[in-house]
Amino acid sequence: MNFARTSVGLAAAAALLFAGPALADPITFSSANIGQSYTLGYNGFADGTTIDGLTAQTSFTLTGISGNDYTFDYSVSNTSADPITASRVSSFAFNADPNIASATSTGAFSYTTLASTYPNGIGTVDVCFKDAQTGSCAGGGSGGLLLGETGTGSFTLGFSQPVSSLTLSDFFVRYQSIDGTNNPPSSASGSGTVTSTSSGGTSVPEPGMVGLFGLGLIGLAVMRRRRGRGHAAASFRPALAAA
Repeated sequence: MNFARTSVGLAAAAALLFAGPALADPITFSSANIGQSYTLGYNGFADGTTIDGLTAQTSFTLTGISGNDYTFDYSVSNTSADPITASRVSSFAFNADPNIASATSTGAFSYTTLASTYPNGIGTVDVCFKDAQTGSCAGGGSGGLLLGETGTGSFTLGFSQPVSSLTLSDFFVRYQSIDGTNNPPSSASGSGTVTSTSSGGTSVPEPGMVGLFGLGLIGLAVMRRRRGRGHAAASFRPALAAA
């Protein structure tokens, strides 16, 4: 009984402990999603190898739909940490369906490029937002976000005709001027996964995390039920002896 109870408890704890971000499924926006935000976390990689400590975070909030345009607020943070001692986030990018006809942006990443190649083997992306006016999606100059910095702004995606819904997918960031104790490459890219959504200021966990959390609760419930049966059996045995 103690072994079974311990096993169930460990399974429940493991489910809660290892609940991680959901995969970066496409995010679909329509007029029903105005005011809704999605937050994504990014890794860092170059030449097919993940770089420890190289991370970033973005959030996108649909603020309005007007005619052929979808407008978003954005926030980008350079969250890199030990063993990374220096890096700059110089751009972010994603793909869109339907095809984008135009894009404009303000704030920390106020330059845009459509249908350009993203570095580190990613290939062509539909749109990228950069810290500098360059001919590619990589960004350039000495701008961007240093360790611990956050940049905000807004961007507008334009289409050739009104669209009832917009799907964003394949989220990336670009890192430059990287340094650290593990001798990282000087530049890299990162791929994003959705970590949470919020509507009206209320954070909502992603479905994968909810499922694992639910598994943990079920495990705890089973453990309590078995404990209750143990108490009931102990009470029944003295009654039989007295009879």
